[in-house]
Amino acid sequence: MATHLDDPASVVRDFKAAVNMTPTALEKWLATGESRAVGITHGEGSESVGHHSGRRIVELLHKKSVELSDDDLAHMRKVVGYVHRHLAQRPASDVRHTRWRWSLMNWGHDPLEP
Repeated sequence: MATHLDDPASVVRDFKAAVNMTPTALEKWLATGESRAVGITHGEGSESVGHHSGRRIVELLHKKSVELSDDDLAHMRKVVGYVHRHLAQRPASDVRHTRWRWSLMNWGHDPLEP
C-alpha cells in the first residue's frame, strides 16, 4: 500500500515547506564559523552531518522535480523529518544566537523566517 511518503510530489512539497532558506542564503550560512561549529561529526576535523546535508540541500534546490533520483527523495524525506523533530524541541528563550537555530539552519530551515 502506497503512503504519502512514497509519493514523490508529496515529498517535494513537504521538502519545500520545511526548507525556507534560498540556495544563496543557505550557501552563505554554510560558509560561517557558526555553521561549522554545530552538529554531530564522525571523527575529529570532519564535516558535521548537518553541514554536509546543507550542501546537499543546495544541490536539491537547484534540481527540477523530474531530475530527482530515489536517493534525492530519500534525503528530502530525511530533511523534513529532521526539521520537524528539531522544531518540536524549540527552547523557551530567545533562539537568535543559539546552537539550536544554527543546527536547523544547516538543514535549510531558519526558524526566524516566516
